[in-house]
Amino acid sequence: MSKKTHRVEHDLLGEREVPADKYYGIHTLRALENFPITGITIQTYPTLIHSLAYVKEACAKANAELKLLDQHRADAIVQACQEIRSGFLLEHFVVDVIQGGAGTSTNMNANEVIANRALEILGFERGNYTELHPLEHVNMSQSTNDVYPTAVKVALRFEIDRLADAMDILRQDFEKKSQEFSEILKMGRTQLQDAVPMTLGQEFSTYSVMLTEDMQRLREAALLIQEINLGATAIGTGINAPSEYAPLACRALTDLTGYQYVTAANLVEATQDAGAFVQLSGVLKRIAVKLSKVCNDLRLLSSGPRAGFGEINLPPVQAGSSIMPGKVNPVIPEVVNQIAFEVIGNDVTVTFAAEAGQLQLNAFEPIIAHSLLNSLIYLRQGCLTLAERCVRGITANRGRLEDILSQSIGIVTALNPYIGYENASMVAREAYNSGKGVAEIVLANGLLTKEQLEEILRPENLTRPLSLKTHK
Repeated sequence: MSKKTHRVEHDLLGEREVPADKYYGIHTLRALENFPITGITIQTYPTLIHSLAYVKEACAKANAELKLLDQHRADAIVQACQEIRSGFLLEHFVVDVIQGGAGTSTNMNANEVIANRALEILGFERGNYTELHPLEHVNMSQSTNDVYPTAVKVALRFEIDRLADAMDILRQDFEKKSQEFSEILKMGRTQLQDAVPMTLGQEFSTYSVMLTEDMQRLREAALLIQEINLGATAIGTGINAPSEYAPLACRALTDLTGYQYVTAANLVEATQDAGAFVQLSGVLKRIAVKLSKVCNDLRLLSSGPRAGFGEINLPPVQAGSSIMPGKVNPVIPEVVNQIAFEVIGNDVTVTFAAEAGQLQLNAFEPIIAHSLLNSLIYLRQGCLTLAERCVRGITANRGRLEDILSQSIGIVTALNPYIGYENASMVAREAYNSGKGVAEIVLANGLLTKEQLEEILRPENLTRPLSLKTHK
């Protein structure tokens, strides 16, 4: 007897043949036909699939505790969910990341895969839904409208921590460079014009501080993500779920994931509101903007190497041109710049999707989830790549820094407290017109002795506020 290649399943629209070797069912099959949009399936985000399994397991445990779901079915559902979280069956989560229906296709895909694996665990064939049903049992006490946003929030919470870890690695590398360059003087710039002296270490310390601040903003956004609407069912009224269900499911989800989730005080509001997603998206945009600014700095400071700033050297990681021998480009900062552009665009998408929600549900959470997960993953990989392939290998071009500093008119600002603004202006003008160094002109005009000038131009005096005694 030949092995059956298909099984017949039905839904409210009729019957369809489903490939027998697939764990998904008819609802997923229709979604495959309806949404051939990006070619990117939800399995692209394993964290989202794992989070769906966490939610379904928590719901099964809550239903079993309430005696709504018999223990042998609950145990099979739980085992199937645990297998999915370990990486099993990922290839059967096949619906497109962008879909109509507020995430219904994703929820159905999860229900069917879990149900068919649970059927196998119980000793039945896939598709034998009289024994264990995707909607009657796996989706018991649930709606897409509370399961999907909860699973998205669980996935986001995991990815937030991964991004924070990557940001901390980059922060530490910038801090190490700050210490390494702490005694190297350079000319600071405002509006790309010479300003006043600083150390290269001070310049790099700002990048470390920036990351520290943004990690704090990320932690604040994560707290909003931990408020969920599980138990709200369709619109927040909790219809078809007992009153005891929501707290039990939330507690089970907390125990499974290790994150302290809380049930929203008003589930009707929580089911329609996308404010937490907007807040997180804004923080990710902030991180992207500031990382891009840092990469702009790195590209500018390393430009040349002889016809540009040439103050620092980025590690060469690949040939830079198919026509210009010896050319090396700042490709790592460039790729992080492009990540930032993507994240900024994703923030616009999230903003419009959140605003477009109507009445009791936001139908556009799939594009919100896609955008936020994309941003989190890209930023994480960008931080790790920037740290490993660029920042750790940066060196200072000390000779170039010394030459620029010695020739810069901007150093005259440091002499203001000692020779006065009028004399300082005269020195700056003569230096500009003659091409002579500031120190040379000061000494030639007898404005300061060599010893006084050397003391004033010591690195510790040039790069920090004057003491009141010194100022006098």
